[in-house]
Amino acid sequence: MRDDDAGGVTTMFAEADSIPRAKFGNIMHSDPNMSVTAPAADDDLCLRYSSASVGGPSFYDSNRMSCEGSPLTMSPWNQTSGFNKSPWTPFEEDNVPPNSLIGSLVREEGHIYSLAATKDLLYTGSDSKNIRVWKNLKEFTGFKSNSGLVKAIVISGEKIFTGHQDGKIRVWKVSPKNPSVHKRAGTLPTLKDILKSSIKPSNYVEVKRKRALWIKHSDAVSSLSLNVEKGLLYSGSWDRTLKVWRISDSKCLESIKVHDDAVNSVVSSSNGLVFTGSADGTVKVWKWEQSRKATKHTLAQTLLEQECAVTALTINNNGSVVYCGSSDGLVNFWEVDKNLAHGGVLKGHKLAVLCLAAAGNLVFSGSADKTICVWRRDGNIHTCLSVLTGHTGPVKCLAVEKDPDSGSQEQRWIVYSGSLDKSVKVWSVSEFAQVSPVQHSQQVMNFDGESAPSDGSYSSNSRTSQNRRH
Repeated sequence: MRDDDAGGVTTMFAEADSIPRAKFGNIMHSDPNMSVTAPAADDDLCLRYSSASVGGPSFYDSNRMSCEGSPLTMSPWNQTSGFNKSPWTPFEEDNVPPNSLIGSLVREEGHIYSLAATKDLLYTGSDSKNIRVWKNLKEFTGFKSNSGLVKAIVISGEKIFTGHQDGKIRVWKVSPKNPSVHKRAGTLPTLKDILKSSIKPSNYVEVKRKRALWIKHSDAVSSLSLNVEKGLLYSGSWDRTLKVWRISDSKCLESIKVHDDAVNSVVSSSNGLVFTGSADGTVKVWKWEQSRKATKHTLAQTLLEQECAVTALTINNNGSVVYCGSSDGLVNFWEVDKNLAHGGVLKGHKLAVLCLAAAGNLVFSGSADKTICVWRRDGNIHTCLSVLTGHTGPVKCLAVEKDPDSGSQEQRWIVYSGSLDKSVKVWSVSEFAQVSPVQHSQQVMNFDGESAPSDGSYSSNSRTSQNRRH
């Protein structure tokens, strides 16, 4: 894997970039057979798909490995840029048009796999071993992880947690004297806990025919999620486990084998529920229970069982709706307040949904088709406001922050999108923007696999989703 600290940065501007999409057919599946110019290295995999995640028997290849459905391994977007380094300049006009591209950053150091935004800082992780920090849309600082691909970033106060391809979670702290300095504060699990646990044979478990300590991930850490109220960090891994960490002392409290294939996404809610999505095609709900002796999570429900891989999960700000993206390009959602009743399916992508984010009444879905769909929720009805285009590679990660300059009468958000085209794009999105004509080109599937009226949304409470298959 390349480690290139001398890469260039380029700044670009664009007009408002909400472009109508062509109308889809009744049922659309992602095409796993994307063209490829050269094989990708194993470390370049962005997520894992099960062999059943490719849409149907006609696509099945018995020789395919579980990870070879990754959009990156099948993508031709591995290009270099001849631009020189320059600052990341904001939109020049005073009145930014709704749902528009503010700026774009390209660095010569790898594909963007993870983003995290807090206050006026943006953290970006890539396969270059470097974590870059941006402030006011300009490069602020950076630090090196020495571990390769950075697959997940979450922030808790002055601590930054990063999940890596090597199965480790690293902890960083911002220097109180100099905010531009980030120092490594430790690794999960700690060396002390590893040495202490390694003494007892009972602390070893069998993972992929090898013995390993239960407190350690034995494969890539694909997802991280914080429960700030309870002081817990959740980590999902390709080793099929969910691990629970206590932030205060970096202790691993619990390790659960949650799926039969790689865990691609984990999200937690303040009410004690944890959701996991996997390449085995399932979404599971885990309930937190606190006893005197230990923290314990038990399986409460399986929300979804399907042939294609679950690739992304998110939950809205008030914890009332859970969204799930899949490799078939669909987004399912469930309403927590209605005992996790299935609310409907959103269809706005031609290829796999790779990332999701929610803010206010908006939901954002990024896809291997290089686009970002902006959905507005009204109850359980979702309307597609626009489709943001501009990336030349799959959209791998999203982060959203409230625009501090938005007025009291307008709810505006700053959306960051990271892509396998090695760029991060910054968008200004208004919650009250007029619905563009793209709304009428969205197909949302009903429960019988037929297309609902193309009004951009579909919902039903008539039945649950446990028996739904794609």
